[in-house]
Amino acid sequence: MPLFHVRMDVDIPTWLDGDARADILAREKSYAQHLQRQGKWRHLWRVVGKYSNISIFDVDSADELHNLLWELPLFSYMTVEVTPLTAHPSAIAASAPPDSPCRS
Repeated sequence: MPLFHVRMDVDIPTWLDGDARADILAREKSYAQHLQRQGKWRHLWRVVGKYSNISIFDVDSADELHNLLWELPLFSYMTVEVTPLTAHPSAIAASAPPDSPCRS
């Protein structure tokens, strides 16, 4: 499965009603956790000092990633940058046996 590095910068408008904001944030969290439980959203890190995250997605295709991102409740308030990833030949994990703890 292809891996993708995804940076999401969020900019929720200040005019958005407090209840609407709480609702969209709750739906975003639920959807993100659902994708993590499925193994599609493998890693999720916050960017310190920003309303941003760096994530690693493990999906079948760029089309699948595109569809998953479009379904994010906060998508319309995001700037998204996607970088496809591939194994590096110098990475220890790339040459480790499949059952090794060096592989993730």
